[in-house]
Amino acid sequence: MHEGSGKPWATMQILAAVPVREARANGFRVTREVTPVQEKLSGKVTRGDVWRVRLSVESDQDMSWVVLNDPIPGGARILGEGDGRDSRLAGFAEKEGAKSENKAWPTYVERTFSAYRAYYGYVPRGKFYIDYTLRLNNAGEFSLPATRVEAMYAPEVFGEAPNAKVVVGE
Repeated sequence: MHEGSGKPWATMQILAAVPVREARANGFRVTREVTPVQEKLSGKVTRGDVWRVRLSVESDQDMSWVVLNDPIPGGARILGEGDGRDSRLAGFAEKEGAKSENKAWPTYVERTFSAYRAYYGYVPRGKFYIDYTLRLNNAGEFSLPATRVEAMYAPEVFGEAPNAKVVVGE
């Protein structure tokens, strides 16, 4: 029972794991572009190949605390953590021309076994991108969740793009 002069209110949000079949944009748009850096067999995806992944985001408004999450195939490794030659392979495109073109830089980057995550303290309206390098270590067929960009304190402001099934040969 409500007592008092103010009007009570409530808000509710429901999230469900539903396959994403087409890109969705609600304040953000995200695209993912994969470029082979090293291939064992030209034109075929095989174990040991190295990919360069570019995530491009367009924001409709200035936003604080934004996370960009990109899933990776099982057993793959995100390069650039300082492990010998890996860091050299990973570093080339991250530095090339990025300083003049980019409008947003991550505050923190997480490289996990399942995803690449970039956290931004502030994202201005407009376009920005981030690149990372990935080595495919396991053969198999991998179904990946959608790539997603989201305002951490306003989850209704998001963008997501479906990822195609990745088939990695021996």
